[in-house]
Amino acid sequence: MHSGGEDNTASNSPHLPSFKLLELTPMANSFLEKLHPGYAQTIELAGAPIVEEKSQFQSIKIFDTQRNGRVLVLDDIVQLTTRDECGYSEMLTHVPMLEHGQVREVMIVGGGDLAIAEEALKHSGVQSVFNVEIDERVVDLSRRHLSEVNAAAFSDKRLKIQIEDAFVFLADKPNSHRFDLIIADRPDPVGPAEVLFGDSFYERVSEALAPGGFAVFQNGVPFFQPEELTDTLKQMQRTFRYCGVYVAVVPSYIGGFMALTWVSQDAILGDPAKWAGLETAFAAARLKTDYYTPAIHRAAFALPAWMERLARA
Repeated sequence: MHSGGEDNTASNSPHLPSFKLLELTPMANSFLEKLHPGYAQTIELAGAPIVEEKSQFQSIKIFDTQRNGRVLVLDDIVQLTTRDECGYSEMLTHVPMLEHGQVREVMIVGGGDLAIAEEALKHSGVQSVFNVEIDERVVDLSRRHLSEVNAAAFSDKRLKIQIEDAFVFLADKPNSHRFDLIIADRPDPVGPAEVLFGDSFYERVSEALAPGGFAVFQNGVPFFQPEELTDTLKQMQRTFRYCGVYVAVVPSYIGGFMALTWVSQDAILGDPAKWAGLETAFAAARLKTDYYTPAIHRAAFALPAWMERLARA
């Protein structure tokens, strides 16, 4: 770091020390993420980057780090670290699957690292997982360099990788009322991903859901992105009968709680009436997890007061 800018010392306040504004500059052999205005994080690398390239759609980086394992970065935004991806992947997957109880067909929007697909495939009752990713290069590089979180998925015959625009895939007639669970592992609403945040996207999700089905989405970190949670829930209410939010903590996604939103036309996620059997369902599924437990499942629907206000705004 180095100091710069104008001297902000208050000359009439002798008790305040003199200081200058600080500018954040990258350290040698480090990655600087500036996702949220006014805040940034620096991640120290362990060795040279493994991947640094630009695909047809985005820049892709993969590197090892001092503290968070191997990291996948798209367009200079952290997507996954092998140390804490469990909080994200497991909560997007096992919460709706265990409450639903009979998920057979799963669709994943994005998720080219296949970490979420691996979690869904842990459920023996699942017949197929369609992982619909627009950028084939992300899938190829993840297969090669992120086997710690996806090797089981790539070796599972139930996995169907579709290199396609998920917005288009959802509208295919064979997919009408097909999926018991749709997981949208979408990036921020910019560039090619912008269409995944519009009303027409939610209408296509609704059409693709089977009776009793759920769709779940990541909705950013409300501490830094409050409008995204509020606006998205209002938008969902225009298309779905039921919607709501639960939370997970993924330290690499700076800002505390991550908001995970859900929708359905005919079922409620986070229904206490279904929670009595969670331990039994979890044990029967024989899931090996690092974050998810039935107790965490219940707790995830208890929101801080400030987040409750955002959800009701």
